[in-house]
Amino acid sequence: MNSLSLLQMESVAVYGLCGCKARSKTRCDARWERTASETAPTSAYSSPARSLGDTGITPLSPSHIVNDTDSSVSEQQVFLVVVAIDFGTTSSGYAYSFTKEPECIHVMRRWEGGDPGVSNQKTPTTILLTPERKFHSFGYAARDFYHDLDPYYATQWLYLEKFAMKLHTTGDLTMDTDLTAANGKKVKALEIFAYALQYFKEQALKELSDQAGSEFENSDVRWVITVPAIWKQPAKQFMRQAAYQAGLASPENSEQLIIALEPEAASIYCRKLRLHQMIELSSKAAVNGYSASDTVGAGFAQAKEHIRRNRQSRTFLVENVIGEIWSELEEGDKYVVVDSGGGTVDLTVHQIRLPEGHLKELYKATGGPYGSLGVDYEFEKLLCKIFGEDFIEQFKIKRPAAWVDLMIAFESRKRAAAPDRTNPLNITLPFSFIDYYKKFRGHSVEHALRKSNVDFVKWSSQGMLRMSPDAMNALFKPTIDSIIEHLRDLFQKPEVSTVKFLFLVGGFAEAPLLQQAVQAAFGDKCRIIIPQDVGLTILKGAVLFGLDPAVIKVRRSPLTYGVGVLNRYVEGKHPPEKLLVKDGTRWCTDVFDKFISADQSVALGELVKRSYTPAKPSQLVIVINIYSAEHDSVSFITDPGVKKCGTLRLDLTGTSGAAVPARREIQTLMQFGDTEIKATAVDIATSKSVKVGIDFLNY
Repeated sequence: MNSLSLLQMESVAVYGLCGCKARSKTRCDARWERTASETAPTSAYSSPARSLGDTGITPLSPSHIVNDTDSSVSEQQVFLVVVAIDFGTTSSGYAYSFTKEPECIHVMRRWEGGDPGVSNQKTPTTILLTPERKFHSFGYAARDFYHDLDPYYATQWLYLEKFAMKLHTTGDLTMDTDLTAANGKKVKALEIFAYALQYFKEQALKELSDQAGSEFENSDVRWVITVPAIWKQPAKQFMRQAAYQAGLASPENSEQLIIALEPEAASIYCRKLRLHQMIELSSKAAVNGYSASDTVGAGFAQAKEHIRRNRQSRTFLVENVIGEIWSELEEGDKYVVVDSGGGTVDLTVHQIRLPEGHLKELYKATGGPYGSLGVDYEFEKLLCKIFGEDFIEQFKIKRPAAWVDLMIAFESRKRAAAPDRTNPLNITLPFSFIDYYKKFRGHSVEHALRKSNVDFVKWSSQGMLRMSPDAMNALFKPTIDSIIEHLRDLFQKPEVSTVKFLFLVGGFAEAPLLQQAVQAAFGDKCRIIIPQDVGLTILKGAVLFGLDPAVIKVRRSPLTYGVGVLNRYVEGKHPPEKLLVKDGTRWCTDVFDKFISADQSVALGELVKRSYTPAKPSQLVIVINIYSAEHDSVSFITDPGVKKCGTLRLDLTGTSGAAVPARREIQTLMQFGDTEIKATAVDIATSKSVKVGIDFLNY
């Protein structure tokens, strides 16, 4: 018979489910939800047992089980179409596929506006709110309208760009986290993300309705939103909450929305590549007609020209099974996907399973804030060195639209940087920059350049900064060095030692300087491949993931997760300061009951099972604190590096019945093998489902 322990406010007597006393070694750090007049729970780091206010529940003997079928992974709801939204740091877009034609992926309609020489199959991640904080426009439309505003009025409008990184860089992310607009005013991040997602929803439904010739209902759509793999659970939950607020799905129909991890989406698409859809950078056998003697820049330029010629068609055909690239793979072969975007670089290692082409993650996703934004930051630092940090900060606040124009001009020249470039790159300074600097400092921009001792940047009489190729390349170096260093660390891992391919994807992968650096560092270790139209790789892969969410069969847990429990105290094993004696029984407090370990392999559908019992028959809500750590060697919830990260909430209302026993067992099943942590629960006595929620934002 499974036994359990029960920590109550009145006593700590130990009982079995049948009512007889049983020997149990574990109690759970939990609390029941009380009325306002009762004692509030203690802080996350206090000993669970030492707080008499913590009315406990206790786990039965824990077990780890595997569900052999994928039927439990998601409800079998029928959707007519899958729409994927690639919500990027610098640019965003959507693509879709009808479930009856999964081999056809349609990329969204062309966006109005755009920059010369820059692909506009996606639109800038920019949003504009009116002075009354109402949504006005998104993407190129927002940027162009803001640009045309009178400088005085521009300071009253709220313009935000590249704001997705906030979810990664904010350590204490909550539903109330703020973003800062270009004019320095604060606005709720949840509101901005919801506005953006609602915009994409309306655009996609309108395009689908136009195609169908009749109104297309949101209920017919399965939505997929991409996020970096290195995002933690709070950021994923935040994105889901924003999607609910935007009306893409609802908590009651959560399966209508899937969170896709960006490098996984790229990996799924890369499986289906044909030879003419890729460029090989490494010095091994030629692919697609490019030999090792071709320069990186020249090969990629040819590929982009081919894409431009064929861009009238927005429909991409994909293989039904796996593409030609996999014909060279054998069962168990490994490859790395390097997703280099605007804000982050994500690295993931996958192993192919033939013949279906299912994927297994071999090492937990890694990466960091090494996206192309790092180059922008270096350019801003250079401007601060030349013109002074105080001036740049004031200019950004007083002339926000002009600052946006300056960074747009830099973005255009940034894309022209190449290893073999010899002629300088000219960056146009807005007139308001030149004028405001003279008023601020009392001398000209040209004078500032002469006095700055920055030899590799000159002033052009046409009103431009003239940068030498070496100067531009130097702006890329810190970011690229970080990527290469991170990749080198990854290649030291045993799981990555025999990698066959390295796929370079994401918008930053278009940069010839990054391509050359990756080729030079790893070209002798594996074959380095770039898909054509590399900026759409994640978007197209996300559609494929929405059509078949079970394609990734095994993932790695990024963190160690568990709860705090009480164990029987063992002399010599447990620290004396953890000893708690209650009613003659010796307990060890703060023991970490591990659900899953960092970098542990978890199969899709694999479940962690725990059973709990309410402390009192009348208890209606159980709230259990969840703790996490980046390392595996965790013994106590008070260990260094262990922190409270969320709560597991069991709502028992509506599950009681006439035959409910005094000691109820609530069985909880947690799934760690998906892109988000999920949980379900059932009241064993009544077989009724229990409402369960895992919250990483409001705990």
